[in-house]
Amino acid sequence: MDFNFYMDEITKTARTEMETSGYEQLTTPEEVDAAFKRPGTTLVMVNSVCGCAGGIARPAAAHAVHYDKRPDHLVTVFAGQDKEATAYARMIFGEDHLPSSPSFALLKDGKLVAEVGRYEIEGHDPMSVVTNLQGYFEEYCEEV
Repeated sequence: MDFNFYMDEITKTARTEMETSGYEQLTTPEEVDAAFKRPGTTLVMVNSVCGCAGGIARPAAAHAVHYDKRPDHLVTVFAGQDKEATAYARMIFGEDHLPSSPSFALLKDGKLVAEVGRYEIEGHDPMSVVTNLQGYFEEYCEEV
């Protein structure tokens, strides 16, 4: 089996799931910079190829946004794939941010206001992650 073929198929599926859910792929530091400078709230999903990303985080990302209050912008970076974009996003999150993937970061006017780390995803069910995210939406986002 060709490892690169296998990984290409997995990453293609993971990217498609996020795009289908309305998330914009940020693949370069320049795209991250431009997206994070937008006014309002931005939910960043740090995507991954691990099982908890596919079974918990991506489904949670898709369903969490079906709520009365939600972020103005939905974006994703792909850890391990778009390395420079992910590193740049994590730099903007700040030095108190613990890099993990999958994870979520909620920005308001470009500043980190909340995050959901891997430890709050792995071993949890998707609905608990949805509830966690929607709690942050309730606090920081405007009604749609």
